[in-house]
Amino acid sequence: MLQVLAAVRANFVVTEACMAEEFLKNNNPATRRAFARAFAGVKLTHEPHVEFKRRVPAPSVSFVPAISVQYANMVLVSG
Repeated sequence: MLQVLAAVRANFVVTEACMAEEFLKNNNPATRRAFARAFAGVKLTHEPHVEFKRRVPAPSVSFVPAISVQYANMVLVSG
């Protein structure tokens, strides 16, 4: 997921991102730090996974990489 995010950020201005707060509870500190570095300069918020799923019920772009990072889904905002 981090490689996908890096590729997207190279070609897309990300100003804001949202992830499930369960990401923070279900991943180790090293994983959380890696994602924090990947989001450097971006306003990052976390909300309950149920709310997160309601935010984008039918995403227009969806990446489903084979990863073992729990709750690594994210919504990226540009502009």
